[in-house]
Amino acid sequence: MDLQSLSLLVEIIDAGNLSAAARRLKMSRANVSYHLNQLERSVGAQLVRRTTRRAEPTEIGLRLYQHGVAIQGELLAARESVTTLGEGLQGRVRLSVPSGYGQLVMADWLIDFKRRYPGIVLDVVFENRIEDLLRDEVDIAIRVMPEPPQNLVARELGPVRYVACASRDYAARHPLPTQLDGLQGAPVVTAAVIGRQLRVSAYQGETRREVILEPTLISENFLFLRQAILAGLGIGLVPDYVVNDDVRRGEVLTTLDDWRLSIFGTQMFMLYMPNRQHTRAIRTFIDFILERVRAPGAAAESN
Repeated sequence: MDLQSLSLLVEIIDAGNLSAAARRLKMSRANVSYHLNQLERSVGAQLVRRTTRRAEPTEIGLRLYQHGVAIQGELLAARESVTTLGEGLQGRVRLSVPSGYGQLVMADWLIDFKRRYPGIVLDVVFENRIEDLLRDEVDIAIRVMPEPPQNLVARELGPVRYVACASRDYAARHPLPTQLDGLQGAPVVTAAVIGRQLRVSAYQGETRREVILEPTLISENFLFLRQAILAGLGIGLVPDYVVNDDVRRGEVLTTLDDWRLSIFGTQMFMLYMPNRQHTRAIRTFIDFILERVRAPGAAAESN
């Protein structure tokens, strides 16, 4: 048994199946299967139970996996000690952030982080979809959702409040709805999944309601949605941080303020893979973001 074989086992178990591990390792599935078979033959025991969709560790496979993760972590720490000797913190962080929150709230944080740690390469992707972190080779993802996935580590970054809003010009031409049902007859500007009904949950004390809407303008780009709201194209259903500045200037008015609205969830999470020995760069970035979220005034940026 060698380190390469242990690393292969770690990748297979982390990925959840041989095909995903093959993509990560840039090998063919047949090659991955061959090397796994060779490892199992050398150990004298089955390490992974294979089905058409899943690869799950046996008891001895899980023990070897844990040793493999620990060894990888020690090697990573050793490399970092050598490469950063006498230098500032270095490394790479691949980050996936929502388009609106990333640009309107996190952009200043990311710039400050880069100024503080110029040796760390930040690779930032702006997207809203929940994708497989392993498949996309993302170290950290920031997402809005009701509940985080069970297979990931989730750190809470705070609540997300949606608002129903419109430009002052739109409100002068069309009365804003004062009841939830009034949204159903209005041109709605929001983010939604094309081809699916938009279900908006609304909470008022112990009362919960749900309304089904058919938006007239849909986009995953919240900066574009903000432009559409300011242009008077309809009633926006967006996180409050998208229009906070416009509301303060009086250019955008909100309505239904006594209801707590939710489309994709009411909580922001920072997600990353468990059972991984993170680099110093990744650990530093995680601590930096948590520090920013908890700092005085951070709540005002996202509420």
